[in-house]
Amino acid sequence: MGGRVTAQRPDGTGAVNPPPGTPLLQVEDLVIDLPDPQGDVVRVVDGVSFDVPAGTTVGLIGESGSGKTMTALAVIGLLPDRAATGGRLLWRGADLLRPETDWRRVRGHQISMIFQDPLAALNPSLTIGRQVGEILRRAGRPRAEVRRAVIDLLDRAGVPDPERRMGDYPYEFSGGLRQRAMIALALAGNPALLLADEPTTALDVTVQARILRLLRSIQQEGLSMLLVSHDLRVIAHVADQVVVMYAGRVAERGPAAEVLRRPAHPYTRALVASVPAVRTRTALADPLPGTPATPAHRPSGCAFHPRCPLARDRCRAEVPPAREVAPGRWSACHFAEEVLTP
Repeated sequence: MGGRVTAQRPDGTGAVNPPPGTPLLQVEDLVIDLPDPQGDVVRVVDGVSFDVPAGTTVGLIGESGSGKTMTALAVIGLLPDRAATGGRLLWRGADLLRPETDWRRVRGHQISMIFQDPLAALNPSLTIGRQVGEILRRAGRPRAEVRRAVIDLLDRAGVPDPERRMGDYPYEFSGGLRQRAMIALALAGNPALLLADEPTTALDVTVQARILRLLRSIQQEGLSMLLVSHDLRVIAHVADQVVVMYAGRVAERGPAAEVLRRPAHPYTRALVASVPAVRTRTALADPLPGTPATPAHRPSGCAFHPRCPLARDRCRAEVPPAREVAPGRWSACHFAEEVLTP
């Protein structure tokens, strides 16, 4: 793959990313409310907070309906108007939720997204090359320069014979190649942050491994990533930090290796136990008990208490606040110290 190119400032000029470890994105008490089919308002994300430091990959994990994708869509401004009703999204210190945000200068140029289903995200009536090159043409770059850049992007993403395949349509690509084309499209604007929503879903194991290797190589070039996944094996391979979500709230966050090795929340512990490869190659999986809570039917107190072996009266009555239970480790569990104890 080619060398990393600089991100873009809001005014379109080149900018060097902040030093590694500096907060690039800060999500502070994010609240998202959406109407359900009956017209009632449902709080699908409830007070979510985490940082994405420059040069790192943060994994958002949890079962379906936990609010992972909604959080990522808020970061790139793809929620319905006024859906984000509280909190702040600080991008290099500026709040993206302010009404005057010009998303045309942010989306694609500074923050890009790899969508879960590339066949649905790509335009079936346009060639792959035209779609990958769109953001470059809009920047006024000459046609020959755009063509060379598209070939390079497809090559970096691992599309074979990119000069020929750029003239193909999405239906002519396999699932794995469509995902690679989606990655090339996301990289076209030289973003500083890449959002990846379940980038290996619906791909066979061999193709998943190739996409993971590609994401790791992108990561090594210094690009920050927010990786959304329910697959802990993907998170274990790629993420530096992890944020565990349940029923629209953060259950736990901290360094990925530590969280997956020694969870500080019963939900995280149950997730890890349900995936043998996260622990050892020979460990037997323990199925996650019970039915996942949803934001529309969130239990009182700790939302995980109906499935939790440690649940007590306090868990049913009080929402546990996120607190630091070890250096760099945060857990929203009243009894996190018991969970941490071997």
